[in-house]
Amino acid sequence: MKKTAAMILALVLTLSLSAAAMAEDTYRVGICQLVQHVALDAATQGFQDALKEKLGDKVTFDVQNASGDSNTCSTIVNNFISGGVNLIMANATPALQAAVAATGDIPILGTSVTDYATALDIDDWNGATGMNVSGTSDLAPLEQQANMLHELFPDAKKVGLLYCSAEPNSKYQVDVITGYLTALGYECVEYTFADSNDVASVTQNACDGCDVLYIPTDNTAASCTEAIRNVLEPAMKPAIVGEEGICAGCGVATLSISYYDLGYATGEMAYEVLVNGADVATMNVRFAPNVTKEYNAEMCALLGVQIPEDYVAIQ
Repeated sequence: MKKTAAMILALVLTLSLSAAAMAEDTYRVGICQLVQHVALDAATQGFQDALKEKLGDKVTFDVQNASGDSNTCSTIVNNFISGGVNLIMANATPALQAAVAATGDIPILGTSVTDYATALDIDDWNGATGMNVSGTSDLAPLEQQANMLHELFPDAKKVGLLYCSAEPNSKYQVDVITGYLTALGYECVEYTFADSNDVASVTQNACDGCDVLYIPTDNTAASCTEAIRNVLEPAMKPAIVGEEGICAGCGVATLSISYYDLGYATGEMAYEVLVNGADVATMNVRFAPNVTKEYNAEMCALLGVQIPEDYVAIQ
C-alpha cells in the first residue's frame, strides 16, 4: 500500500511539474493599436505572424484598437495588466506612452513609433531606453524624402508641411525635414490640424498657400486620406508623404518602409524577450532594413506628375 501511494504521489508530482512547465511555455501578449489604418494594421499582423511562426499555439493575443483615443489606450493597457499579460505590444506613440505610464514591470515593445526619445522624453538617448521598453521605429530617412520632393518638384517655391499638432513624432519629422528642405531652397510653412474635424479646412489652407505639400508619417492623416485627397485633387496640388498607406490614399510619392516587416521585426524582439530572457531595457530600438521609392499612379496621372523609372507603383 505504501509503495502504491508513493507511486501515485510521484505521478501527481510529475503531472504537476509538467503542467507548470506547460504554463511557463505559454505566453499571453496584449496588443494596443492606436487606430485602424493600413500601416498600423500591417504592423500588428507582422508582429503576430512572427510570434506565431516561432511559438505556434503557445502564444495567444488580445488585440485591442483604441479608435484614435489616447485615453482608451490607457484603459486597454490597464486591462492587459490586470489580466496578467506577459508582454505588451504598443502600436503607435500614444499607445506606447499609455503603456509606459501604466507599468514599469511588464516588458513593452513599441512599433510604428518614429522617435523614442521624443515619445518618452529621454534627453541622453543612446539607442536603448534603460527601462522596460524597446521596439521598432518607423522613421524613414527624412533627408532622402526631402531629396525626393526636390527631384519631382524642383521648380516649386513653397512647401506646406501638413500634420497633426497632437502627435509629437509628426512634429519631430517636420522639424527635421524643414532643415533639409530649406537647404534645398524651399520656403516651408507649417499647417497643423488638431484632430480629424479640421483636416479638410487646414488642407485647403495649405493648398491655397503652397506649391506642394509634405505629410509626415502621421496617424491622424493616415486615417483621413480621403478627406485630404478630396481637397488636393480639385486644387491640383501634389503631396509627398511619409509612408505607403498615406500615399495610396492621397499622395503622389513616398520613400516608405514596410510596416509589415517592421511589425515582424518587433515580433522577433518579443520572442527574444519572452523565450530567451533578453533584457528589454538594454535592447536597442531597431529600424526597418529597407526603404522603397513608391508612387500613386492614379494621383500622378490626375495631377500630371512625371515619375522616374526607379519608382515602384503602389498596388
